Amino acid sequence: MSDVVALLQSHRSIRKFTDQPIPQTVVEDLVRAGQGAATSSFIQACTVIQVAQGDKRDQLAALGGNQGYVSEAPVFLVFCADMHRHKLACEQHKAPMQSGFTEQFLTASVDVSLFAQNVVVAAESLGMGICYIGALRNNVEAVSDLLGLPDLVYPVFGLCLGYAAQNPEVKPRLPMSEVLKQEVYGDTQDTAVMADYDQTVRHYYETRTGGTKEMSWTEQISGMLQKEARPHMLPFLKKKGFLLK
Repeated sequence: MSDVVALLQSHRSIRKFTDQPIPQTVVEDLVRAGQGAATSSFIQACTVIQVAQGDKRDQLAALGGNQGYVSEAPVFLVFCADMHRHKLACEQHKAPMQSGFTEQFLTASVDVSLFAQNVVVAAESLGMGICYIGALRNNVEAVSDLLGLPDLVYPVFGLCLGYAAQNPEVKPRLPMSEVLKQEVYGDTQDTAVMADYDQTVRHYYETRTGGTKEMSWTEQISGMLQKEARPHMLPFLKKKGFLLK
């Protein structure tokens, strides 16, 4: 197994960081690594906003569910899907932009995800830890206003970066047979395989929390998917000029 493959398979979310600073030159190197990711039709639809520790960062932490590590991480980045600069490019050439298409939303969002994962892998290769913060979308309009985002830009997620002050176990992923299919999708679930995986996840949670959390993967998912999933996102995205057609 190569060092890169081993690194990718050892990913954990880190929520406690040391005070060791990250030089701005390193942050910029990480963002350049992000720029090296694949981008659909060269649209380069990702903008990254770095927010320093202080009042604005604390406000983002509050808007993202009062997660203290958002305030405490040495570096915090917000990754935005950005089609605004594309509108400016069209205006530069007096070519009205045909915007609002669902495909544009998808390609921009995928671009951001690929960009961010490159940043994450680069950071972890330098010995750092990370934690994605999707909870910024809990109060997405307030986050957008705080960051001054124009139309055709939306915050996809935040990212905490720093050197780990904890060493959590790697969370067990789904069995290979459930993820890698051959030729066709086939059965949606092998009951016996999933039952074994449920026991693995239950053991992981019990061990990690000292027995305070006892839950299988299917229990966790079934509980989560009985709830509304940020229904405010659709009207917000339409207001921003996405998903109009």
